[in-house]
Amino acid sequence: MRPITIKKSFNGLSILALALAALAGAAQAADSQGACGVPGLEPCPQPFDKVLPAAKDMLTWDQDTRVVGFRNTYRLYGGDVFAPRGAMPYPLPQASHKLSDVQYQLAGKPHNLADYLANQSVTGLLVLKDGKIAYEHYGKGNTPQTLWTSRSVAKSVVSVLVGIAVKEGKIHSLDDRISRYVPELEGSEWQHVTLQQLLQHTSGVVWDENYASKDSDFSHMTQCEATADPYHCVLDLVRSVKRKPGVKPGEVWSYNTGGAWLVGRVLENATGMTIAEYLQSRVWSRYGMQQAGVWHALVPGKVDMGGHGFNATLRDWGRFGQFVLSGGQLPQGEKLLPDDWIARSTHWTQAKGSVTAAAPKGQYGYQWWYNAPAPDSDAEPKRTDTSDQTFWALGIFGQSIAINPAERLVVVQWSTWKNAESPGSLYDEQAVFVNAVGKALSK
Repeated sequence: MRPITIKKSFNGLSILALALAALAGAAQAADSQGACGVPGLEPCPQPFDKVLPAAKDMLTWDQDTRVVGFRNTYRLYGGDVFAPRGAMPYPLPQASHKLSDVQYQLAGKPHNLADYLANQSVTGLLVLKDGKIAYEHYGKGNTPQTLWTSRSVAKSVVSVLVGIAVKEGKIHSLDDRISRYVPELEGSEWQHVTLQQLLQHTSGVVWDENYASKDSDFSHMTQCEATADPYHCVLDLVRSVKRKPGVKPGEVWSYNTGGAWLVGRVLENATGMTIAEYLQSRVWSRYGMQQAGVWHALVPGKVDMGGHGFNATLRDWGRFGQFVLSGGQLPQGEKLLPDDWIARSTHWTQAKGSVTAAAPKGQYGYQWWYNAPAPDSDAEPKRTDTSDQTFWALGIFGQSIAINPAERLVVVQWSTWKNAESPGSLYDEQAVFVNAVGKALSK
């Protein structure tokens, strides 16, 4: 609230009137945000923590702080609500074959489900088999009404929305240069990059994604998001990046949240809607999600954050996974995605840097990941008959959606790892665990 300047000539009643007016203005401003801290969000997610951490410190929160921060991220920034708008929730009945325990090996040692929850600092875990709940767990005070932030799992959500926009003809072709949709990129190193290259993170621009460095581009983006004018700060940062000399678009794979933000800008300009509006109108209100979610907005109602920022309940994360598992089909049968979209999205790029010992066919598609244990890891089950068909939405600190169409399996995980993406054995454990879950539920 702005300080009130009171002239000495005012009498006591004038002073009281000004003070009351100021309090009324503050109350009106609070009301405009709604009871839940975001305009249009209801009912309020639970728990509704009273004390929130500073957004600018997101990368350095300790694990206990991260629990509170991640389930209240929707309140730390501007936000756009996406709601089911009265749609009948897509049913997630309880499975008759429950997942009671899982056995797997890591570093040559036996582990079970309790070990996994502890090792991964799990705050939410949902296993869907044939669209039925085989296992559901909430930790650290989270509930079925908690909105948990996705981090980069949102990139995969945006990728799906791009597929819908392609089928609707709002995006002409993935071969289009992105400057066709985002003219502000003319004259920058992005101007000749195609949408496909942007989705595959093969733009060739130099972007430092180091989460442990205060001076990385990603860290600077995080600081931008906590400013009074996050849009122009992020735009200036992303537009300022350079290209490594001699590297053309499509030649080198390099993970790039700045580029992922531009995927969101392409989608928004092509559809004339924010990411949240498009998600709500195409999926959230038609597939039948249960609760409203919030998308992190740089300019509420105009510009959302395409690189991260999806906040939703555990079961609605699972429903989104089921939607993708179906190839983008609504319960009534209408197909929202092109027939080959999932296959194209999970055709891993062979650009330099994408192919590794653990991912000999490449590790990245249209903002979906291939995730498998390192070949020299002492882990089991390292592979199953269908594990190569599993594709992943991954976010730092352990967020994930794993989808295996062959097993009709969706596994959703919320976590608060101590570090953003290390040690790498945590990713190995995720992959081995999903393999073990698939084997356990196929018996």
